[in-house]
Amino acid sequence: MGFVTAQPQELEGPPVSLAERAYTAIQDRLIMLDIPPMAPIDDTALSASLGLGRTPVREALKRLEVDRLVVSYPRRGTFATGVDITDLAYISEIRVQLEPLAARRAAETAGPGVKSELAELADEVADLDVRALERAQLMRCDLRVHRAIYRAAGNPHLEDTLVRYDNLATRIFCLFLDRMPHFDRHVGEHTALLRAIADGDGDTAAELALVHVTGFEKAIRAII
Repeated sequence: MGFVTAQPQELEGPPVSLAERAYTAIQDRLIMLDIPPMAPIDDTALSASLGLGRTPVREALKRLEVDRLVVSYPRRGTFATGVDITDLAYISEIRVQLEPLAARRAAETAGPGVKSELAELADEVADLDVRALERAQLMRCDLRVHRAIYRAAGNPHLEDTLVRYDNLATRIFCLFLDRMPHFDRHVGEHTALLRAIADGDGDTAAELALVHVTGFEKAIRAII
């Protein structure tokens, strides 16, 4: 079965305004490192490349600053945030608590239709030739799985929080992907996690989510 990776706009739901379109598009460029860490952001050039006005772009950048994807300095301008090992420690500290919670909630509270979709997604991931994917495809595969789990947990506040920190973790993943010898194993872990949720096994789902997050941190630390 072929795996269709979500396009940027599909990860956050359909855009409802020009500002939302700008937010989704710029967020994708930041997560995928098309705008590299610490790079200056020219809102005029960004507006032109997106085919949007400067007002929605500026509104989007304000939201992205709250998400810690960009940072603004008086008289200096706006920049993509940096990525360093301290970020990884802080992000992991939060994710080790919340990712297992989301996985458990999804397993214990999601309805049959949602669990059926997660089971189908598990089969798609299992059929992937991960090493044959381009970086952007691989990252969107990872994002799609995590977003599906967060939605299935049925707590919009938990979902919003996890999306924010998963975005930051994905930037780190992108940055170090070429140096990770076993990234295919990391992506492959999604299959068992999704199946545990689909089977309603909250204990196993929470355990696998914890292993997944801690394993990611260990893999990154091993190469830096």
